[in-house]
Amino acid sequence: MKSLVLGLLCASLACTSFANSDQQQLEEKVSALRSAMIEGDRKALLALSAPQLSYGHSSGTMEDQAAFVEKIASGKSDFVTMDLREQTITISGDTALVRHNLKADIKDGGVPNTIELGILLVWQKQAGDWKLLARQAFKFPPKN
Repeated sequence: MKSLVLGLLCASLACTSFANSDQQQLEEKVSALRSAMIEGDRKALLALSAPQLSYGHSSGTMEDQAAFVEKIASGKSDFVTMDLREQTITISGDTALVRHNLKADIKDGGVPNTIELGILLVWQKQAGDWKLLARQAFKFPPKN
């Protein structure tokens, strides 16, 4: 009986360790994505995202991986600053949902603007590495 309890305790600790490791990896991936978007780093954007990426803007515009990377790397959409707040991470198997609020200074087509959006990122573990599979931005409800 003692060995069964000990085995269950070890399994529980191992699961917690894996979950914490995935949590930390995802925090690092989100931070790397933020940096790559600010820097317009084509190579990093490609490495962080899945070929099947579906990238949704708050306007309803949708992009695949190639369009997302090109828009950022070319400077057509230029993130000058980006602050991510109130981040939560929920992991279910090889899928993770990351939510945060984004405030950024941007230059879209050279026109400066400040945006504040809610973001949902869907990450999928592919070949042992977390890849951005989907992103959807949404506008906050108007304040009365």
